Amino acid sequence: MTSVGAQCNFLKASATLKDELQASGRSERYAATQALFREGENNAGVYLLMKGKIRMGIRGLPKLDRLLSAGSILGLPSTFTGHGYSLTAQAVTQADVMHVAQDSFLQLMRERPELCREATEMLGREVTFIQSALAERRRLASARKLSAPEIAALV
Repeated sequence: MTSVGAQCNFLKASATLKDELQASGRSERYAATQALFREGENNAGVYLLMKGKIRMGIRGLPKLDRLLSAGSILGLPSTFTGHGYSLTAQAVTQADVMHVAQDSFLQLMRERPELCREATEMLGREVTFIQSALAERRRLASARKLSAPEIAALV
């Protein structure tokens, strides 16, 4: 992930959701270039970006990298489904985040339906981005006529 990526605003949380995540999480600091999580890693919850810039991307598709700023929530799809992370989140600058474990996040979603609705709307936007990134990866793989093991490594 060498490019910075386009600015992304579709993962910005409301003030109420930010406040609730701050109350449920623990503060963490990441140095520039340090990964919060990587594509394929087991879920560890969501991350609310408090300060700094984070690049979200998918291996092999730097054109689709997105730059996130304060107020963004990272890791929603994996946290809702319990599957591994679909993207990699890497600090571009020093980043302060509020890390909310999966159990705490899901409990908050059960207790606050209005916040669950907001999070699921964000989830829909993120899933649309991920699907387009994966479709682009498959398109590139077929255009290059990769061998079966090379294609498997991409998907």
